[in-house]
Amino acid sequence: MTFRLTAPCHFGLEKTLSFEVRRIGGEDIAVSDGRVTFTGDERVLIRANMCLSTAERVGILLSEFRARTFEELFQGVKAIPIEKYVGKFDRFPIKGFSLNSKLTSVPACQKIIKKAMVERMKSVYKIGYFQETEALFQFRFSIMKDNVTMTLDTSGDGLHKRGYRRFSNAAPIKETLAAGIADLARIRDNDIVCDPFCGSGTLLIESALKALNIPPCLDREFTAMQWEFLPKEMWDEEREALRANIRKPENFKLYGFDIDPEAVRLTRDNAVKAGVGEYIEVKQRDVADFTYPEGCTVVLCNPPYGERMLDEEQAHELYKVMGKRLLPTENRRLFVITPDGEFEELFGKKADKNRKLYNGMLMCRLYSYFKATPHN
Repeated sequence: MTFRLTAPCHFGLEKTLSFEVRRIGGEDIAVSDGRVTFTGDERVLIRANMCLSTAERVGILLSEFRARTFEELFQGVKAIPIEKYVGKFDRFPIKGFSLNSKLTSVPACQKIIKKAMVERMKSVYKIGYFQETEALFQFRFSIMKDNVTMTLDTSGDGLHKRGYRRFSNAAPIKETLAAGIADLARIRDNDIVCDPFCGSGTLLIESALKALNIPPCLDREFTAMQWEFLPKEMWDEEREALRANIRKPENFKLYGFDIDPEAVRLTRDNAVKAGVGEYIEVKQRDVADFTYPEGCTVVLCNPPYGERMLDEEQAHELYKVMGKRLLPTENRRLFVITPDGEFEELFGKKADKNRKLYNGMLMCRLYSYFKATPHN
């Protein structure tokens, strides 16, 4: 089977995700705001769920049409051949949202879409009642400016749920965003990486997964594993093929520091759960005492800021301290994500590049320093 697949992502990571899609064999790739759409077969669908580190989920794109009335919505959905996927005993719930559209009531839209699907299924299976007791087929709709998009979710839980972070500290960075930052920082298996505000270890762990070529969702479950047209053997074969390509470099190393002893414990525990504990060394340390670990090539960090853990005045003092301790030298690279527009001024050096990224609904910037700063 060939599918048109769609994967949402954080705004600002579309290009990164499109590169990932190309690497797993996706074709006819189309990039739009917060989304990458592509074509692939069953194995591409499976690899997309296991491998796409910056995607939030993977859906089968079923239909796109315009609807300004409930009748147009009903007829548009009824035309979708959902029987290609859904059997007479399967579950087919509906989730979705509507923005800037004539059809504003999400519950009403859900009811109309469900009714249209039931009517379609009745005509195909010649039965009047659906028990919905077997495999789950979660349908999702979005209505934006009266344009309806219908997808079938293959992932289940969001793909940021890798399985290694059962507990976290306050306001952690999302795994998919951390993976995007690691990709933008071009982390490789000969790098020595450091995070002086390691929190629950997300930036370090995602960097390790990237460098070691470990698919971030290699060992978790997905909704589509219940579907008969994606047999278990296919999932097992893809897992084994991906596992065979994991790298085990001798010189790759990561260091995490945090002033909070609980963060140090969390980072250690999460790194072990993620299978990269042997590569990560974590210590309790204030950034005011930071020195670059020997051989360090990259620093990534998500420092506390005014809306997260510190008040604004404390955050600004912290950025000044960072400017004294973290300015990269000797061809090291530094990447700092923060929503604070005054960061560069307080840090004391303009970034070589800054990129707009969204951490949830919060607009941030990734400040990148990669030109050597001479010793004084």
